[in-house]
Amino acid sequence: MENKMNPKVDAYIGRATMWLEEMEKLREILLDCGLTEELKWGKPCYASEGRNIVIIQGFKAYLALLFFKGYMLQDPQGILVKTGENTKVGRQIRFNDTKDIVELEPILKAYIAEAIEVEQSGVKVDIIQDTELEIPEELQHQLDENPALKAAFEALTPGRQRAYVLYFSAPKQSKTRVSRVEKCMQQILDGKGLNER
Repeated sequence: MENKMNPKVDAYIGRATMWLEEMEKLREILLDCGLTEELKWGKPCYASEGRNIVIIQGFKAYLALLFFKGYMLQDPQGILVKTGENTKVGRQIRFNDTKDIVELEPILKAYIAEAIEVEQSGVKVDIIQDTELEIPEELQHQLDENPALKAAFEALTPGRQRAYVLYFSAPKQSKTRVSRVEKCMQQILDGKGLNER
């Protein structure tokens, strides 16, 4: 197993104005677990055999280690945190100082080992709660009127469909919802997700 520091992550940590010591400690633990280090989505990301396992996220109030498939972990310590009401898969462990990380090191290594096992087992993320998306009326109208749009929307992955539905449903006013749907129609027809250009 390689234990190689990525120069892009060196540069990222070198520019950090917060959580510097904490990031360095987490990095040491993650590399010690045999993960490979990359900079993805502008953050230090750690993978096993090319599959993302965890990413380090710095926030004002805390530093987090996000497990991409955290909801599949056992979490005997009860330390995994769901990041938002619409989050289904990812889970964070949050830290406020290096001492927290040092104290949790053996537990972190156990969680990381389990996350690697989950990834290597090939188990697929199966989110049953989302089988019934509540399509906003403004989108439904367009889908009914435009068979090509309906086919394109149905061909999107469940996650992409969900992102659009949440985005279209958010505004209180119908005219804003209509405008959002109209602006995204070509993107849907192109088979792209909400934030893909």
